[in-house]
Amino acid sequence: MKILMTPADLTADTGATILDATYYALEPGRDARADFESGHVPGALFLDLGELHDHASALPSMAPPAQQFQARLRALGIDSDDRVVLYDQAPHKTAARAWWLFRLFGFEHVSLLDGGLARWKAEGRPLETGPAGEPGGGHATAWHNPALVRGLEEMEALVAIGAAQIVDARSAARFSGEEGDPRPGVARGHMPGAYNLPYGKLFDAEGNWRSADEILAAFRAVGVDPDAPIVTTCGSGITASILLFGLALAGKSEWALYDGSWSEWGALPQTPKESVT
Repeated sequence: MKILMTPADLTADTGATILDATYYALEPGRDARADFESGHVPGALFLDLGELHDHASALPSMAPPAQQFQARLRALGIDSDDRVVLYDQAPHKTAARAWWLFRLFGFEHVSLLDGGLARWKAEGRPLETGPAGEPGGGHATAWHNPALVRGLEEMEALVAIGAAQIVDARSAARFSGEEGDPRPGVARGHMPGAYNLPYGKLFDAEGNWRSADEILAAFRAVGVDPDAPIVTTCGSGITASILLFGLALAGKSEWALYDGSWSEWGALPQTPKESVT
């Protein structure tokens, strides 16, 4: 199963479970479920990505416990060996975050719909309306893969010894410190030694993924060696997932995500920070 599917691929694949993974991370006035109900890919189910986080954590988007993720998939009728295709209509390309969660919890047969719902509609393909169904009866089993995530202590060690390349997906203005963080109490700037690759550079003007060669060139253009280990970060772990999917699309596998990201690092007084301004 390809990890990136076109609308034509998805139309031809009648055996895949389709999930809408829209999550408006920094658009609190928008309702992802309501948007799903107003028009979605026929047969799609609503993942409710905005609820798939650790509710015991003060951080905004930490990965949920494995049991919570498992329960959600079972409610959607998903089994461990099912093929899943994810898409979204969010400005922050949140289907990539859902893809990372599936991988984190041991699910391998997971793809993204290239261009998301926008491309589906641009190609004149049909939409379905109405509330999201939850068929239940799934037997998915989730297990946590620690190789795909990094915590605060691990990141402090990486910064101290420079053992892996840290790549930040935020905008250049937020990375440099020219622009402040939208979350109260979070400092400006970036982690010492980090590279900046804004996630939008991995997409073309229509919002489709660039080719594998173009993605690797984007990493190299900012000084990153895509053949060496990489840890990605961003504001809250959402767009950092986009960089990871890009690496996977280009055939790279030595990567992980700092889930606390700048929401955690930037809020702590003891963590070192750098800024250009």
